[in-house]
Amino acid sequence: MLRARITGTGSYLPKKILSNHDLEKMVDTSDEWITTRTGIRERRVAADSEATSDLAVNAARRALEMAGVAPEEIDYLVVGTITGDFPWPATACLVQDRLGAKNAFAVDVSAACSGFIYALDSAVKQVVSGAVGKALVIGAEVLTRIMDWTDRNTCVLFGDAAGAVVVEATDGGSGVLSTHLHSDGSYWELLYQPGFGTRHPVSEQGIKERIPFLRMQGNEVFKVAVRSMTEVAEEALAANGIKAGDLRLFIPHQANIRILDAVAKRLGLGEDQVFVNVHKYGNTSGATIPVALDEANRQGMLKEGDLVLLDAFGGGFTWGSVLIRW
Repeated sequence: MLRARITGTGSYLPKKILSNHDLEKMVDTSDEWITTRTGIRERRVAADSEATSDLAVNAARRALEMAGVAPEEIDYLVVGTITGDFPWPATACLVQDRLGAKNAFAVDVSAACSGFIYALDSAVKQVVSGAVGKALVIGAEVLTRIMDWTDRNTCVLFGDAAGAVVVEATDGGSGVLSTHLHSDGSYWELLYQPGFGTRHPVSEQGIKERIPFLRMQGNEVFKVAVRSMTEVAEEALAANGIKAGDLRLFIPHQANIRILDAVAKRLGLGEDQVFVNVHKYGNTSGATIPVALDEANRQGMLKEGDLVLLDAFGGGFTWGSVLIRW
């Protein structure tokens, strides 16, 4: 049976670190308040000269190097992002050009924090169908550019990063076992960026009203996120006839530690089964899962045959899971 296997992982974190103590000087907050409620201690901020495509290219090069794949061997390049370099063209096209992946068709996927999972699902299906032989999947965000730095409830949560994986066809038992995607647009107002778009075009009044910045109703998002991430994880386990205890590693979207703990508890997972790095990077939206996967991989936490479950939730609302036999 033809499967899609991840053969290389890569990530990139900007050099600048913004700690909770730094934020204390910028907004009415404290290290204790942030850490207690989110588990976040610091986050990365892209340099003024860095855009989303720059982060994506760096992560992609590391994934390609690990996989031993040249850029021109990539047939499909997909980027999950909500903070592209431009409204259009797709950031994926810019990445394709920078990498020299001249034989790939390139597209962006917009699913907020679920962006990488949605993009990976797309690549897996392209590979399994036989349409492409090798795909490059990237999750990349520069969220600090759409933060309202006067809003202590949101600006403390987010950071910038990029992660990438190379996906190739395999005839073996390893690879992606299943993917599961869901959406519910009735919740869109709980987490969104009002402008600027065709609903709220560019205007002086819009700037005064801080329309370009992310808005979130955190308590309501928390409730739906925990329920949705738990259910979609259980869906993946049930579809493959396995139990939570069979997982080597659960890699959830790194939104905040309370969500991670709540989902892990509902699934009955042990602490050693859950990968957490939210304390170092904060919520990097579509980049959290590929960055975490790359860290786990490079730390030697994943061995051949291990079961790995990826689980994300984001604005839209969107959510999804991917079960992998490593």
